[in-house]
Amino acid sequence: MRGFVVEKLAHPSKIPLTTENPEPKVGSGQVLVDVYSTGLNFFDILQSQGKYQNQPPLPFILGTEFAGRVSSKSPLPTGCPYKPGQRVFGAAQGAFADVVAVEWEKLIPLPDNISFDQGAGLFVTWPTSYEALVGRAELKAGEWVLVTAAAGGVGIAAVQIAKALGAKVIAAAGSPSKIEVAKKYGGADYGVNYSTPGWQKEVLKITGGKGVNVIYDPVGLINDSLKCIAWKGRAIVIGFAAGTIEKVPMNIVLLKNISLVGLHWGAYTQKEATRIPVVWKELLDLFASGRVKPVTYTQTWPLERLAEGLGALERRETWGKAVVKVKEDDSAKVVAKL
Repeated sequence: MRGFVVEKLAHPSKIPLTTENPEPKVGSGQVLVDVYSTGLNFFDILQSQGKYQNQPPLPFILGTEFAGRVSSKSPLPTGCPYKPGQRVFGAAQGAFADVVAVEWEKLIPLPDNISFDQGAGLFVTWPTSYEALVGRAELKAGEWVLVTAAAGGVGIAAVQIAKALGAKVIAAAGSPSKIEVAKKYGGADYGVNYSTPGWQKEVLKITGGKGVNVIYDPVGLINDSLKCIAWKGRAIVIGFAAGTIEKVPMNIVLLKNISLVGLHWGAYTQKEATRIPVVWKELLDLFASGRVKPVTYTQTWPLERLAEGLGALERRETWGKAVVKVKEDDSAKVVAKL
């Protein structure tokens, strides 16, 4: 089996793909999934170097998000509803490989109208954005939403979800091309370039001087964004992709009568497990309706060139979800033969 094995902590560019790995052993309640596509995340780059909050013991196979089919070689634990060959998506350590072992309860059926490439970026990105806007910010139709890094994986999902909920969306990004991506593929109503000094004035102009009701920030631009937040606005802290953890002046929080809201979707399994199936049901309904659609970057990389894909992600060259194609989808060939 091919796999991106981390035997010694290093940058992904220093780790070669190995081809003679044994298939993973299934634990209690686990199944084997043949990986067709796998999603790239910034935390993959951190984990390979030992800088991530979740560090498995060495050696380990890198990668988390994936889409594929339940393996014909897989045992099917008691209670498992999945069948060999069924299309699924999920997340488990070791997704940068031909086969991954995952608890069947953490798998979700891949909708028929979503490809493996699209499905590879669903499991972390979409529930993060949905719960942030719906569960934490309690977004209402007609409100203004500012999404930073709006062309990125979680950002473009947040733009689409906000639009589907009836909000007016301002996409903030660092270049005109990425603003255009957020408009074209995400459906953002307006765009601002946050690399331009004083960009907050443009946001205030767009909103008639009132500011935005909700800020969705995966970058670390809360302080800058608070200059254009509305009275009783909610600023959602998603992450710190820019690398700096901000310190927010609390007098601004008081004077503007606003809320700072955190979202740690990964902790819901331990803290609020009952919320997870609710979020996924509502998301899957949105996908089925066609009101939202997963956006993937125009280029995909084969598993042999995984480091190139992670490098492009690290240099901020990609938009939407960056994906590695591990295996070609053969379902179209089967249909053709019939």
